[in-house]
Amino acid sequence: MNDKNRRLISVIVLNEHGVLSRISGLFSGRGYNIDSLTVAPIPDTEFSRVSIVTSGDARVFEQITKQLHKLLPIYKVIEEGDFVEKELALVKIPLSVNLAGLDSVLKSYNGSVANSNSENLIIIACDDSTRITSFIKTMSKYSPVDIVRSGSVMLEM
Repeated sequence: MNDKNRRLISVIVLNEHGVLSRISGLFSGRGYNIDSLTVAPIPDTEFSRVSIVTSGDARVFEQITKQLHKLLPIYKVIEEGDFVEKELALVKIPLSVNLAGLDSVLKSYNGSVANSNSENLIIIACDDSTRITSFIKTMSKYSPVDIVRSGSVMLEM
């Protein structure tokens, strides 16, 4: 995806059933793609934050934000500004592979060992989207058994 066309949107919604369905329906009904979508309640409030990563030109982005503003029970749409954005990756690697250099990789990508058992290590890394992509590519040398990548979470400055 071209970073120039990558768009971040943070939406504050009333925490009630059906809201996520309406938001995703808005995108699918107009043929817009959602590259990443995460939702979490805002502590000690009746609201949730929906973090959306999408792509498109200025016209598409304008249409998306206009339509979001019309949806109820949306409280606030934040489409401009400086966001702190992070993603998370979990990578399961077998203990039977050569783990040489793993410590250096983890230090480079804000990573650590999240868990282990007698057969596998679960590695966790949290960073921006581009670096998580690089982390996953780097981890391929350790023959991962499984990889899980979260969607973006963001908070405006």
